[in-house]
Amino acid sequence: MESDNNEVYKVSNSLRAGITSVWRSNSVSAGAFSMSSREEQDDEEALIWAAVLEKLPTYNRLKKGILTTSRGEANEVDVNNLGQQERQRLVEKLVKVAEVYNEEFLLKLKNRIARVGISLPTIEVRFEHLNVEAEAYVGSRALPTFFNFCANIVEGFLNSLNILPSRKKHLTILKDVSGIIRPGRMTLLLGPPGSVKTTLLLALAGKLDSSLKNRCDISQHDVHIGEMTVRETLAFSARCQGVGSRYEMLAELTRREKAAGIKPDPDIDVFMKAAATEGQEVSVITDYILKILGLDVCADTMVGDEILRGISGGQRKRVTTGEMLVGPAQALFMDEISNSTTFQIVNSLRQFIHILEGTILISLLQPAPETYDLFDDIILISNGHIVYQGPREYVLEFFKFMGFECPKRKGVADFLQEVTSQKEQQQYWAREEEPYRFVTVKGFTDTFKSFYLGKKLEDELRIPFDKRKSHRAALTTKIYGVSEKQLLESCMSRELLPMKRNSFVYIFKLSQNENAPRFIN
Repeated sequence: MESDNNEVYKVSNSLRAGITSVWRSNSVSAGAFSMSSREEQDDEEALIWAAVLEKLPTYNRLKKGILTTSRGEANEVDVNNLGQQERQRLVEKLVKVAEVYNEEFLLKLKNRIARVGISLPTIEVRFEHLNVEAEAYVGSRALPTFFNFCANIVEGFLNSLNILPSRKKHLTILKDVSGIIRPGRMTLLLGPPGSVKTTLLLALAGKLDSSLKNRCDISQHDVHIGEMTVRETLAFSARCQGVGSRYEMLAELTRREKAAGIKPDPDIDVFMKAAATEGQEVSVITDYILKILGLDVCADTMVGDEILRGISGGQRKRVTTGEMLVGPAQALFMDEISNSTTFQIVNSLRQFIHILEGTILISLLQPAPETYDLFDDIILISNGHIVYQGPREYVLEFFKFMGFECPKRKGVADFLQEVTSQKEQQQYWAREEEPYRFVTVKGFTDTFKSFYLGKKLEDELRIPFDKRKSHRAALTTKIYGVSEKQLLESCMSRELLPMKRNSFVYIFKLSQNENAPRFIN
């Protein structure tokens, strides 16, 4: 291998020397006719690829790549040992400006996979006649007071002995809801406060509390370790989630490209190989997510908490989103990601979903009109009922059929959240020839079932899902993304981080204890 590398180095050096000597002997201006630096760089990459990488077996090719240095030279690199500067240079080259180049980058990824006939795994989420019920205290007994805490313990003990009947009330939270969340489409979950959007997301993500019964998520709470930086937080999340089926897909992709004699784009090749390598302390995926979420400006800043000053609240929400995006998940359920950069985040997610055919359901309270327009499908939920589910373009048509119209200067998202409310509904009544009558949520739900979109949805749910069409890599059967040993190593490394960072404090305290005066009786 070393002799091959030396031959490549000599060939590339002789090529550059030959080109330089030719233009030095010419009297014509070099700027007008000389080979561009990009063409020269492409020649170097082609030489290295033909001399070294193309001859390697598939297993070894997965560990090697061609990366351009800051001086414009193409070098062979080990993707397992990319440094921070190399990763950042690669991401900067691929996605210089996230809003402009991210879509182009994702299309390059998709085209490389598609040209050898590999199909991406997709997930379609179906739920039919879903009910969520709970037993809970209501009124003053639901307040978190010390008296109620003690009373609940005593009452629970007496209930278990069948001495005292339970005073909990039976509540139906989700009421016979059905629907489909399709891959490759952005789905928005809308509803007024208290419309149990979070419960639906938890049910679909399989994270309902054990005290709830279901017949048949990215949380809005930002829980982080304040003493870790943004980069360290995302890197830890990436290590715990693993790479999923990326490595197996890349191995098959490389094998097919070798058989077809296809030379991939060097930068895309290095990125995909580095992203498919498991066990790295910091992955190139971490730097990529930092870039598209606009967190690269605060990547080395402490997250912070109530005591330690850190990043802003909006940035903390983006960190929560980033913790899930660095993993291999194909289905995302996101709860209240609203902040000042919601449009940027949703636009980046939209590019990912449309190009790589992911599945997503996002809950937003009051999305701006430009953010609302980024979605393809709408699910409107109120009081535990799904009022509407279907394409965004037809939602106003349904409510016009019901006799309600959205004013021209009113945001559609705001209209949808208010039209089911008893206090706000009357102002949107549009049938002047008929007196206004309040339409209940149940009335909206029953009418939608007879509406043509509701009938179409019911017909689709009636046809059982064909498991033969499902990709084998779509859903994992393992509980954890990596082995228990790797999880332990990641957690130990995370706990040692603050100790290393504050080692001076520990040493100083230890020396204080040693120098303290000792009293002997």
